[in-house]
Amino acid sequence: MSSSSPDERTLVLIKPDAVRRGLVGEIISRFERKGLRLDAMVQRTLDESFADQHYAEHVDKPFYPPLKAFMTGGPLVALVLSGDQVIEVVRGMIGVTDGRRAAAGTIRGDLSLSNRENLVHASDSVDSAKREIGLWFPELL
Repeated sequence: MSSSSPDERTLVLIKPDAVRRGLVGEIISRFERKGLRLDAMVQRTLDESFADQHYAEHVDKPFYPPLKAFMTGGPLVALVLSGDQVIEVVRGMIGVTDGRRAAAGTIRGDLSLSNRENLVHASDSVDSAKREIGLWFPELL
């Protein structure tokens, strides 16, 4: 098992349901309390073509049209977080995709009761983090 660089980065999207519910501060504070660094942040509304770019690997899947409608349905907050093994750490903090099955203590386990409206997205690998950060924050590359 190799140790990753302390400078590892990941993209996190605080989804429209979390923004609508006023959970942005709660979610960011969990990451900050863990010791992760906030390198970039922007609030924006996702348009359909940008959603297709972000979710390129899912565009042809049956679950994608409702996901796209949800993700383009209101403002979201995009973050770049950094820290030691940040990708693994963040994915552990957010919990499994289905908030009904996510463990207590995770963001989804504590705050979500949905599979689709599950509050946050986080990069799942170093490669996807690089691609997603390049898409959302090209100035950081």
